[in-house]
Amino acid sequence: MTELTRIPAPDGVAPAAAYTHVVMGTGRFVAISGQLALDEDGKLVGEGDPAAQARQVFENLRRCLAATGATLDDVVKLTFFVTDMAYMPAIRAARAEHIREDRLPAASAVQVAALVRPEFLMEIEAYAVLPE
Repeated sequence: MTELTRIPAPDGVAPAAAYTHVVMGTGRFVAISGQLALDEDGKLVGEGDPAAQARQVFENLRRCLAATGATLDDVVKLTFFVTDMAYMPAIRAARAEHIREDRLPAASAVQVAALVRPEFLMEIEAYAVLPE
């Protein structure tokens, strides 16, 4: 695992409650495309259930990262695309199952009008840094 430096509250910036403002490191950059709540057969998991969808999305992120030799501890940035901000508590709960509180990445949350199919409630992408 690469050594990442987290700066939760840079001078003059209000502390963040559920993410880290700045994460930096050196090494190989990994970009994981936005993941949806699809199982390995391409079937939707958790129709209408943001908690079930969030758990599946984080499992997909975990699997994608594993393919590169990374873990969710190596993630420096997450971007959450949601069709309703009310899904953020479910996303945070699923994230907490995979990422320790002291290793939170930088993050952005964006409410969108729609995703690729109407049954998807969220899509989450990740950036990670691995050792050289």
